[in-house]
Amino acid sequence: MSLFRKIFGLKNTPEDNIKSEERGKYMPEIKLPVDEQFTINFKANGGKFLYCENMQEIHDSLNSILEENKWQNDKVLLFDERLSDVFKDFNFNTTKRISESTYFFSTCEYLISDDGSLLISSNQIAEKKLKELPDNFIIYATTSQFVQNIGEGLRGIKGKNRDKIPTNITTIKHFKTVEDKDFLTYGSSSKNLYLLLLEDL
Repeated sequence: MSLFRKIFGLKNTPEDNIKSEERGKYMPEIKLPVDEQFTINFKANGGKFLYCENMQEIHDSLNSILEENKWQNDKVLLFDERLSDVFKDFNFNTTKRISESTYFFSTCEYLISDDGSLLISSNQIAEKKLKELPDNFIIYATTSQFVQNIGEGLRGIKGKNRDKIPTNITTIKHFKTVEDKDFLTYGSSSKNLYLLLLEDL
């Protein structure tokens, strides 16, 4: 819309309402909000996304995941002790030994919108490599952890941990089963990943 139309309040003409797919190829892309952008990219990467408005919905969703996969009595790899407190009603059969565990339950540092990945560090995975961890992940995160890109996430980690910056910082990006892997995921640590996302904003 032209500046004059804005000032004098003239009505829009049809050409003012050009659809995004009809925009010229040199027009800048319409910027999606970080949460919407993350959701699109995360699902494209093969992740399973469960949005929850409160902790009761988080508990219900976690119960559903455990039931669906028959993991209720299986051992869970859990490094983040804060989760034991938050989910104490579940009476998890926890272990620190990877070989005994069926799935890994953790938090993450940030949710990266521009590629749909999860930024994690030694706070979540200690000094383990992603490929050493179980194939099944359940990640608990909140909407306040959305950032646009990895650089923003790294600055956030540094800002939160001024005394001691965590090591082993990496991203989890591929969430496809073995059958779904293609040449683009070759060499990456692909995980069957569920994201429990709590609305906290």
